Amino acid sequence: MIDIKLIRENPDIVRENIRKKFQDEKLVLVDEVIDLDTQFRNAKTKADSLRGDRNRISKEIGKLFGQGKKEEAEAAKQKVRDMEAELKALEEKEIVLEGEIRQRMMLIPNIIDPSVPIGKDDSENVEIEKFGDPVVPDYEIPYHTDILEALDGLDLDSARNTSGNGFYYLMGDVARLHSAILSYARDFMIGRGFTYFIPPFMIHGSVVNGVMSFAEMQNMMYKIEGEDLYLIGTSEHSMIGRFMGRTLKKEKLPYTLTSYSPCFRKEVGAHGIEERGLYRVHQFEKQEMVVVCEPEDSPYWYEQLWKNSVDFFRSLDIPVRTLECCSGDLADLKVKSCDVEAWSPRQKKYFEVGSCSNLGDAQARRLGIRIKGEKGNYFAHTLNNTVVAPPRMLIAFFENNLNADGSVRIPEALRPYLGGQEAILPSADKKNSL
Repeated sequence: MIDIKLIRENPDIVRENIRKKFQDEKLVLVDEVIDLDTQFRNAKTKADSLRGDRNRISKEIGKLFGQGKKEEAEAAKQKVRDMEAELKALEEKEIVLEGEIRQRMMLIPNIIDPSVPIGKDDSENVEIEKFGDPVVPDYEIPYHTDILEALDGLDLDSARNTSGNGFYYLMGDVARLHSAILSYARDFMIGRGFTYFIPPFMIHGSVVNGVMSFAEMQNMMYKIEGEDLYLIGTSEHSMIGRFMGRTLKKEKLPYTLTSYSPCFRKEVGAHGIEERGLYRVHQFEKQEMVVVCEPEDSPYWYEQLWKNSVDFFRSLDIPVRTLECCSGDLADLKVKSCDVEAWSPRQKKYFEVGSCSNLGDAQARRLGIRIKGEKGNYFAHTLNNTVVAPPRMLIAFFENNLNADGSVRIPEALRPYLGGQEAILPSADKKNSL
C-alpha cells in the first residue's frame, strides 16, 4: 500500500505506475481515492471545528447557570446536544470514508523501482546472469518422477488415494535427502549471520491482508473453516506478521531472519505436462530468508538475498541463473523482484526454484511496522527470498547429479547430513526395497 500523500500530491506518478504494470482498469481508483480523501478531510475538519465549539459552549453553561441565566444556559445545552448529534454523524462518516479509501488503496500497486524492465507478463522477464555451466550429459535424463521411483523414493499413487492430486510420499534415501537439504539450508543461512526461526504455521486474516494482495490470497491460501486462521503459503507471512503493530528501535536494525516451515498452497489454474509430479504441489517445506531494515538499506539487502540463493545452489553443483521480473509480472506489493532458476539438463532450459523480493514499505504500512527515528517514526522496509523449497528443488538436484548408471551423486556439502553417504543407488541395487 502506497502513501496517500503521493496520490494527493503526485497522482500522475501513481497513474503512470499503474500503466507500467498494464493494469489500466485500476486507473479509476486514483480519482476515487482523491474524491473520497477530500470528503474525509472535509468531514474531519468540520468535526474538529465542532468539537472546539462544543467544548467552548460547554464551559459557558456553568457560568450562565451561576449568573442566573437559566434560559440561556438551557439553550446552550440544547445547542451542545445538537452539536453532539452532528458530530456523531460526522465521525461515522469518517469511519465509512476511511474504510472506502483503504479498500481502494489496497488495490493500487506499489511504485516499482526505476530499474524494473517494462513488460506485460513473465514472458518478458529479463535474464541477468548465469552461474555455473549448464551441462547436458551424453546419456538420457528421465523425467524426475521416473528418477525418484527408480530410487524407490516416491509414491504418487498412494498419495492420490489419501489426499488427491498435488500430494506425494517421499521415502527412504530420497526422504532423508529432502530433510538433509533443509538442514543444510538452515545451517547455511545461520553461517551468514541470520537468526533461525520456526514460526506459526497458521495466521489471522489481518496478517494475510498485510503481507499479500487480495488476488494472491484467493489463489494461494487455505482457510480454516469456522476460524479466523489461514495455513501459511510461506513462512514469510508469519515472519513479517511477527512485527505487526511494533515500533522498532533504529539501533536494532536490520533484522536478518531465516525460517523453516511447511507451506500450503491451492495452486489454482491449469498447468502443463512439465509441471506434473513434484513441480506444483499443495504441500511442501521451505527455508526462507526475511529482512526488516531501514528504507535506505533495502537495495543492499536485496542484492545480498538473491546472492545467498545463488551461492546455496552452486554449493550443491547446480547451475542457476537470475531473471529480473518485469513490471507486469510483479505482484502489487513488490518494488523489485528476481527469480532464481535452476538448470534442467532434461528440458535443456532453466526453471524457477526461488524468488527474491523487495517490498519497500508496503507490508510495513499495512501492518503498522515503524522505526523510531530521531525526527519521528517512519515505516520499515521488508524483503524476502527463498533459500530452498523442496520438493521442487529436488527436480534440479536429481537431474544435475544423476549418473549414467542411475545412481545419484551426493555433493560434498550434503554428505555430513547423510552420515557420509556419497551416492543414492537405484532400488535394484538395494537390499531392502519398499
